Amino acid sequence: MNLFRATAVVLALTTGLLALPAQAQQGVQNTSGDPFYTADAPPAYAMVGDLLIARPLLIAGTIIGAGLFVVSLPFSALGGNIKEAGQALVVDPGKEAFVRCLGCTISGYQHGDSYQASSSY
Repeated sequence: MNLFRATAVVLALTTGLLALPAQAQQGVQNTSGDPFYTADAPPAYAMVGDLLIARPLLIAGTIIGAGLFVVSLPFSALGGNIKEAGQALVVDPGKEAFVRCLGCTISGYQHGDSYQASSSY
C-alpha cells in the first residue's frame, strides 16, 4: 500500500468517526411530547458547567460591562444611544447571569410558561 492510499484511508476513517456524534445527535428526539422539557430539565453536566464556568464569567462580564458603560457614557450620550449601550454592556450579561435557569440555554423564567402550557390539557 503506498503512502497516498494509506493517508487517504486514515483521513476517511477519521472524518467518518468525527461525524458520528453529529449523526447520533440528529436521531435523538423528545419522546415526552413536551416542547419545554429540554428547557426545564437540563442534564446534570450542563448544570455543573454552568455553575462553575459560565456563571462566574457572566458575572465578571456584567461587572466589566458596567465599568465600560460608565467610561463610554459621554460618547453614548453624544451619539444618542445610551439605552442600547446599557442594554448590551450591562443588562444582557446580567440577565444571562442571574435570570437564566441553571443549565438552560434560554434566558428568562421558563417554568411558568411551560406550566401554563401543560396545565391547559
